[in-house]
Amino acid sequence: QVQVVESGGDLVQAGGSLRLACTVSGLTFDDYAMGWFRQAPGKEREGVSCIRWSGLPTYYSDSVKGRLTISRDNAKNTLYLQMNFLEPDDTAMYFCAVKKHNYCAASWPNKYDYNYWGQGTQVTVSS
Repeated sequence: QVQVVESGGDLVQAGGSLRLACTVSGLTFDDYAMGWFRQAPGKEREGVSCIRWSGLPTYYSDSVKGRLTISRDNAKNTLYLQMNFLEPDDTAMYFCAVKKHNYCAASWPNKYDYNYWGQGTQVTVSS
């Protein structure tokens, strides 16, 4: 049974930082690319970032490029999202997802390209 568990969400002031983590069990972690998505109230779930099985290359949405950094530790079956210079528009539930393939490619923002999802961790940025 595959389990995906996110952690690290919190309430933070604008300009602050957070580090999200996602641990995966029940599959061979380094067989898959991984992604982060987010969903704000009343909005569609959107792709934030994707990382290939090996750690490179990485992909980001335009809205987070330069502020968020995705990484992974295959020895620990853990995915990370370092979030710097947070803005109120970053407020959302953040989800970790296991991609169907070991690469990201152009389809990476498509939520239907992922097999397994966590329950999410809430990030709230106050102005």
